[in-house]
Amino acid sequence: MIQETREQFIHLFEKEPLMVVSPGRINLIGEHTDYNDGFVLPAAIDKKIVYAVALNNTQQCNAHAVFTNETVSFQLNDVKPTPGWINYLMGVVNQLQERGLPVEGFDCVVTGDIPVGAGMSSSAAVEGGLVMALDRIFGYGLDRMEMALIGQKAEHTFPGVKCGIMDQFANLHGKKDQVMRLDCRSLEFEYFPFKFPDYKIVLCNSMVHHSLASSEYNVRRQQCEEGVKAIQANHPTVKSLRDADMGMLNEVRSQLSGKVYDRCHYVIEEIQRVQDATALLKKGDLQAFGELMYATHEGLSKLYEVSCPELDFLVSLARERAEVAGARVMGGGFGGCTINLVKADKVDEYVAFIKSRYQDQYGKEPEVYVTVIEDGVSVIDEVIPA
Repeated sequence: MIQETREQFIHLFEKEPLMVVSPGRINLIGEHTDYNDGFVLPAAIDKKIVYAVALNNTQQCNAHAVFTNETVSFQLNDVKPTPGWINYLMGVVNQLQERGLPVEGFDCVVTGDIPVGAGMSSSAAVEGGLVMALDRIFGYGLDRMEMALIGQKAEHTFPGVKCGIMDQFANLHGKKDQVMRLDCRSLEFEYFPFKFPDYKIVLCNSMVHHSLASSEYNVRRQQCEEGVKAIQANHPTVKSLRDADMGMLNEVRSQLSGKVYDRCHYVIEEIQRVQDATALLKKGDLQAFGELMYATHEGLSKLYEVSCPELDFLVSLARERAEVAGARVMGGGFGGCTINLVKADKVDEYVAFIKSRYQDQYGKEPEVYVTVIEDGVSVIDEVIPA
């Protein structure tokens, strides 16, 4: 894919590009905790966005998306939210401009194999790849956390999704065979080895696209903030659900709607689950880790209400199988993928089982991806000449 992207760029723009590979991400546990100042446990994976980028000595940016076979252009003095995939690139350019960093006209080709809407954060991969490319071209000297924050703010201001920092962080900080526990308040993080050669990470795509995810995501965030405000009346030092416990939440239960209570209940428990999960990884106890994943799914389905019948069905199928250590919905919800920890020698059998049962139930075949934990965004310095 890297070489094909480079050749496409040379064909379109007749010059040599800088090449950047920007991965998607999985999150083992810790869903919807990031915007509540909690902990997450993500990793970068081998599904990726690939960029070819070079300056063009104008004040215009030209971007060709291979996945839509479409070229879109915009002027650097007229960067504003625009429908479509180009919005993510423009959001990044806008954030660089807001920071007073020089941006000149560039050409780029972007392609990738991250399934859109599957919960692997293709948007963060698009943002992180462009930030890295422009940092290298213009010599900004940004560190990876600054790049992640630029991507996050780009998503807030242009697509309008008030995401936490996890997706952009994982995209930029990933390490092969490592997961990362990120403290979303302090932005401190720690790597934990995830080397279980007898198991594979298998993503099962429900083929349900989460059209509700952006709007409902923002609703969930507001509901969590509503719970925090109620708790603060009794506990002024509580700044977010990270600081709360179930005792504090139960004190104000009568003041909250059932929905708000349930949302906060889930988040408080999930923040603790991440801490418990990393302790289990240190012990090498993948079975107990998997049970926490099932508990997370139950909370996401019943309390946070971001699952759907198709995702619940996929997790119920996983529970039937002895070769699966754990499974849950991954990502924002309302569709996308489940993440499954499956014994390596049973992956083919498991995939056949899932596809058959899902086809029988819903009349469509789920896409299945066997993923590998890989490094974060990287510049490819050596590309084989055409």
